[in-house]
Amino acid sequence: MRNITLEKVVRFIVGFAGLTLVSLLLYNYGTLVGYAIIAIILTYILDPIVSKMQAGGLNRTLAITLTLSTLILLLVWISTNIIPIVANQMVELAGQLNIQNIQNIASQIENRLTQEFTFLPEGFLRDNLTQVVENLLDVGQLPSALSNIIGIFTNLFAAFLVIPFATFFFLKDGSKIRRDILKLVPNKYFETALSLIDKIETRLGVYFRSVLLQSILVAFSSWLALTIVGLENALSVGIAVGLANTIPYFGPIIGYILSIIVSIIEIGDFSLVLPCIIAILFVQLLDNVVFQPLIFSRSADIHPVAILFIIMIGAETAGILGMLIAIPIATTIKITINQVSWSLNNYYVFRTSDTRTS
Repeated sequence: MRNITLEKVVRFIVGFAGLTLVSLLLYNYGTLVGYAIIAIILTYILDPIVSKMQAGGLNRTLAITLTLSTLILLLVWISTNIIPIVANQMVELAGQLNIQNIQNIASQIENRLTQEFTFLPEGFLRDNLTQVVENLLDVGQLPSALSNIIGIFTNLFAAFLVIPFATFFFLKDGSKIRRDILKLVPNKYFETALSLIDKIETRLGVYFRSVLLQSILVAFSSWLALTIVGLENALSVGIAVGLANTIPYFGPIIGYILSIIVSIIEIGDFSLVLPCIIAILFVQLLDNVVFQPLIFSRSADIHPVAILFIIMIGAETAGILGMLIAIPIATTIKITINQVSWSLNNYYVFRTSDTRTS
């Protein structure tokens, strides 16, 4: 009880109040927190470009403005040239996704399965799948769907306003924000905190830039390979495969499943399934043999089995978003534990008075 002082009580109260405030912000303003996370990721990706322009003699504010303007123009070009093509392909797929086609495809799959597994009852797939699709395509759900679409566009509009603004100030005042955070750290922990922040930022910056480049290359390769084998909706599938590839282990599986489903919907039979599987397999081999060795320094220095469970925990906690951010969070925690452990063993200021006198 002698170690309890007014200063420690005040620090505990302030810390608890700060933690409570952060929890309330996360709970009530989850969307804004998501925008902030996206802005931070963009900051890690764009900071090397801005820093090189600044090293070349350009004012940092001007360098940030030019970089963000180029990014916005690129997004505008994509939204006016690429997104309409993908949207048209999705509309065509949706047009082919009627009850009759689904029943025909389900019947073909069911016939194949019942030939191999005679214990399966007749109509087990066709009847159940038809009922599920009818529920999904229920006209009564249309108002709700339209409401969701309007909500998505509203969020996108807000995102285009908030994210560039936040990214600009993170890039401009990042060092100042870092200094302000370090001011809250007691002097005897300053060196540890400084080293910890530097290591986390370096590792996360490399991770996000590597994942972005890898996803672009996988998306382009998938689009090209699927186009060669004759898939009409190769662009939209390729983009989806590239995005899914950001999820280790599960991403390639999503790519296979998506290409198979789209090929069956397009053709109405299984003639394009094997070529699509071979195309995605070629892309995965290219990714593992060429892309990752050349650009991938994202290794979190975590055992593959641990990564698998970390991703599954992320999926259980926050769905797809959880799977995407699971590795960065795990990497941050691991670096923090390692750095604190190293500091406890090597820095004199962390040792107790009993240790000093012994």
